[in-house]
Amino acid sequence: MAISSEFSTAAARTRAAAHSVRIIGGAWKRTHLPVLDMGELRPTPDRVRETLFNWLGQGLDGLVCLDLFAGSGALGFEAASRGAARVLMVERQLRIVQQLRCNREKLAAQTIEIVHADALKFACGLAAGSFDLIFLDPPFATNLLEPALKLCMPLVRIGGAIYIESSRSLARGKQLVLPTDAISTGDPSGLALTGEQMEWSVVRHGRAGAVHYHLLRRLASQAGDILPSDGETA
Repeated sequence: MAISSEFSTAAARTRAAAHSVRIIGGAWKRTHLPVLDMGELRPTPDRVRETLFNWLGQGLDGLVCLDLFAGSGALGFEAASRGAARVLMVERQLRIVQQLRCNREKLAAQTIEIVHADALKFACGLAAGSFDLIFLDPPFATNLLEPALKLCMPLVRIGGAIYIESSRSLARGKQLVLPTDAISTGDPSGLALTGEQMEWSVVRHGRAGAVHYHLLRRLASQAGDILPSDGETA
């Protein structure tokens, strides 16, 4: 019976781990937050988040962030934990929004704002240059990435960044390749970049299983950079 109890306890811990995310740095380091058991939720893995925040320099003190497809909230909560001045999370599914709000209350996270809205419609109403950092991780089974990215590009300040997760690589060296570019040209190497895309550089990218993750930086002109720009891709 003791052995059976031990196995039951281990199984319960495994189930709990499968439906939670762990904040890996900052004020709430090692805090576990519940995640709904829904197939469409795909929290960014710990290793990928650790890599991302190494790229960003660990602390995000004073930055304004947007998590447009919040889902589990793993990226937004991590950013707030690391000192972001404001984190705006957007999620269209009410059940997920309610869980995000419960997790915010658990952390007493005053810098986090959670909005129940359609991501693309909501992004259309945001002011240009409002954010230092945007997290963009739409469901892979949708075609939301390209329209969301095009809406988000003007929202980022000069020197700011967009983090993207996708089912395929969006990088050709340090150039950005949108999914339809490869489809329309048949060959990404022959791509003619638009003016909007030429304002951005893929400063870091990596892969973990089926997930390709990228850090895009808006090229600075007269303004100073707020994020590192001289690193090699992973």
